[in-house]
Amino acid sequence: MSIHHAAEGYDTPATADTYVRGRPDYPPALDAWLRDTLNLHTGSTVLDLGAGTGKFTARLLATGARVVAVEPVPAMREKLHATYGHVQALDGRADAIPLPDASLDAVVCAQSFHWFATPEAVAEIRRVLKPGGRLGLVWNLRDNSVPWVARLDALVNQYEGDTPRYYSGAWRQVFPAPGFSALQHAHFGNGHTGSPDAVILDRVRSTSFIAGLAAAQREAVDAQVRALIASEPLLAGKAEVTVPYTTAAFCAVKSETP
Repeated sequence: MSIHHAAEGYDTPATADTYVRGRPDYPPALDAWLRDTLNLHTGSTVLDLGAGTGKFTARLLATGARVVAVEPVPAMREKLHATYGHVQALDGRADAIPLPDASLDAVVCAQSFHWFATPEAVAEIRRVLKPGGRLGLVWNLRDNSVPWVARLDALVNQYEGDTPRYYSGAWRQVFPAPGFSALQHAHFGNGHTGSPDAVILDRVRSTSFIAGLAAAQREAVDAQVRALIASEPLLAGKAEVTVPYTTAAFCAVKSETP
């Protein structure tokens, strides 16, 4: 399975830095979900699959589990290694995970599963999980029930082309998956607070298909986003704003028997 061409937009140090600034963290309520639903604790081993720059890695480390990361994009993987030098960060893909059979208690895909939602990848995840191991899928999603967020989404979405995204729902087609339980799901409120440039403009810039545009097109998108900010009373002239998010979390359990 090759990596979708839109992911090439991530493979520069500058884009990796923008990703770190522009992407929200995850809500504290997710800590209990990692502990109670994914059963992560001291002594567990968990794979951060499609780990990117390591935005979710700290959450996994906080459980006490041993964390291994797999990320195919070099610039993203290098950023993760620079931040978490003690975490083993491997070059690999979801359909070719460089780990032994039944070696993991959990696999977590944070902001990534839509990139590789194929039967082959799910079978490979099942291979590396122990019987009873957990597959966790997590996404931070802008709350587009807020009118200005819906306007922002519409601005961004015009450039998406055929890029895999959570919002399309295509990733759900691999479930129910052989050897796994039905998906359980939970949702948590979240928000990203900071300057409009950081939490809105950099968030848009960190979108794969925006990062992959030609320079002139990226500048045009920047101008559109700045115009949106200037036209929105909740944002204009503000030194700090909060972008509302919902965090969606899903879990499937590997069967105890082959």
